[in-house]
Amino acid sequence: MFCHFGPNTFTGMEWGLGTEAEDIFNPTAMDCGQWASIAKATGFKGIIITGKHHDGFCLWPNPVSNHTVAQSPWKDGKGDVLKELSDACRKEGLKFGVYVSPWDRNDPHYGSPEYNDVYVKTLESVHGGDYGEVFEQWFDGANGEGPNGKKQEYDWQLFHSTVLRLMPDAIMFSDVGPGCRWVGNERGEAGRTNWSRMDVEGFTPGAGAPATDVLNQGQEDGAVWVPAETDVSIRPGWFWRESENGSVRSVENLVGLYYSSVGRNSLLLLNVPPDTSGRIDPVDSARLAGFREALNEIFSENLAKGAKASADVIRGRKFKATNMLDEDYDSCWAAPDGVLQASLTFNLDGEKTFNRILLQEYIPLGQRVKAFSVEILLPDGSWKEIASETTIGYKRIILTDKVTASTVRLRINDSLACPVLNRFGLFLDGITG
Repeated sequence: MFCHFGPNTFTGMEWGLGTEAEDIFNPTAMDCGQWASIAKATGFKGIIITGKHHDGFCLWPNPVSNHTVAQSPWKDGKGDVLKELSDACRKEGLKFGVYVSPWDRNDPHYGSPEYNDVYVKTLESVHGGDYGEVFEQWFDGANGEGPNGKKQEYDWQLFHSTVLRLMPDAIMFSDVGPGCRWVGNERGEAGRTNWSRMDVEGFTPGAGAPATDVLNQGQEDGAVWVPAETDVSIRPGWFWRESENGSVRSVENLVGLYYSSVGRNSLLLLNVPPDTSGRIDPVDSARLAGFREALNEIFSENLAKGAKASADVIRGRKFKATNMLDEDYDSCWAAPDGVLQASLTFNLDGEKTFNRILLQEYIPLGQRVKAFSVEILLPDGSWKEIASETTIGYKRIILTDKVTASTVRLRINDSLACPVLNRFGLFLDGITG
């Protein structure tokens, strides 16, 4: 879950000017525990908070800034949103992440070599502070003018090395990673072809990023592993506005976002912005509850459970096709070395009606499948193709028309190396299908 929160919450702006008075930040009923409990109930695995947006205001008492919660009336200047949220996440068993924009429309050093050192100290105060493990550092590539009218030349190598020194396991997000990449849009759509690899040499976050179609689809022969992260907001804007309460995404729309992100080998980062009270709006929380209920309804029963599975090729007895039907992530089917095509048949436990097909590659051994198709056996003994796609990756959910069949065949038509899959599932979506 993404949480955009700060002065913009109170001004109604998307990009603050950096000139906003600190006393504008004064949530009346701040409750990070509420954010975390809603996130946990929805099924989110972590929360990323906009610790510092482009306006430069810091939601923690950053020692190298005079534009922070310490200068605000909230809790008499003794509050710390990062501390409250990290504690709440830890209590709920959630991961805690931070967005710290390098652009700063308030800091007088911005646009000079000194600012890079200021920004490093800002990162140090987060990753070396009292917030515990930070699972993701979100770097925005925006690079506009500062209060002196100048733009900054970011020292990305310095920024990355600072985070790695203090938080070596942190995933760093940007257009070019190095941990994960932007998906190229804010619509919630990963590419139908989506490789987790990409070439990053010679590119930088922001204006120097790869083309948007490359960000969206990755590259089959990319040099580094930078899987896509799909960021999108539950509202038209990124920060809360009461005027948008009637425009919160519907349950059906949220399920669609799930398919076009998680279902296309990407992580979904859904923005749910707290309101001026410091709580998640009841409209948003109700929609998230409906979203969770819908996913539970759709994915509660794998219609392929109990099927008899076979493959025309297997690597050995340990890698049989039935491994794709159990709940053990490390249990998988694999083809022999050098075999790039395969056919797997699933004889279901009677006729089943479905319109969603779930596949997973065993990602510890990389992303391999380049093209696949799915067929059903018709009563006359012929096969009918119901889906044809390219990549699978960590997770692929294929949307089909509603079909009824007792036998389903998966064809791996091309692969970079011998395919290795660890899950096959059939589901019925009666909500969006």
